[in-house]
Amino acid sequence: MHIKKLLSLLLSAVFLVSTMGTALAAVPDTAEAKLAAVEKSMYGQEQTGALMDRIKHLEKDYEGVNSKDGMMDRINHLYNAVFDNSAQPSLLTQMNAIEWSITHQVSMNSVQDRVTSMETTIEGKPTEGTYKARIDKLASFAFGTKVIPLTQVTVPVNTLAKISLVSPVNARNLKVGDTIKYQAAEDVIENGMLVFAKGAPGEGVVKKVTQARNFGRDAEVEINFKNLRAIDGTDMDMVLGEESKKEMKNMAMAAGASIAGMVLLGPVGIITGVFVNGKNIDLPAGTELYIQTKADTVVYAIPTTAAK
Repeated sequence: MHIKKLLSLLLSAVFLVSTMGTALAAVPDTAEAKLAAVEKSMYGQEQTGALMDRIKHLEKDYEGVNSKDGMMDRINHLYNAVFDNSAQPSLLTQMNAIEWSITHQVSMNSVQDRVTSMETTIEGKPTEGTYKARIDKLASFAFGTKVIPLTQVTVPVNTLAKISLVSPVNARNLKVGDTIKYQAAEDVIENGMLVFAKGAPGEGVVKKVTQARNFGRDAEVEINFKNLRAIDGTDMDMVLGEESKKEMKNMAMAAGASIAGMVLLGPVGIITGVFVNGKNIDLPAGTELYIQTKADTVVYAIPTTAAK
């Protein structure tokens, strides 16, 4: 069968389509939700126990001292230190910049694991001290100063990002509401500024699942790809739009006559009409596709001379 006909059939199959993305991640509106967000970033999971004990534990780990302020002020201080870039680079922004500078990719792991990994890479073993002091030391090694070089930029709407699935997408095992994790498959650099680093985490949600049926009716999975985390920790709204589909069509054409290659690189599970009983969508972890930014978004980026 001619390659163009195969491609046409492939692209007419059921797409993993993206509905409109959500707004930038909202700040949690309760003390416990903010505290949980900080704990998940620092330790990889929400901690248990009394709120005051959890606050004291975080303060000790991060700065080494316990504040005398009220509970909400203490939680806000921790939350802003981890996530907010308005006054200075946040802890997450610092870690992203340090990791990318040293390894040219970022990790989806907790801050404690990332710090330990970077110290082991640089010094051969983890060091002691607060996370703030340890991260400042890593920044000085990476950049010659503990001040991370950031520049505010506007990332244009429809900026493409190549991503790789972390969660497999199999229609037989999915249900509406399931979380789909993915990560940036390569750096996204705009005008010399690093916006998304390779390895940056993203998260989507399953909006619709239809199983394969008789008479060649293929499975369908609809995914809202929601957001991909920029280098400054901003969860940027993403969609699978027309620019993404065009780029995936180009990828499929570049794969030549290899059907397996086109299925791997494209967002579909099967060529329509080939199987009488219909075909399941089964995209393993590592499957690559493109998504794009939903709107112009202002973020902090790292100046770089790295090529795209």
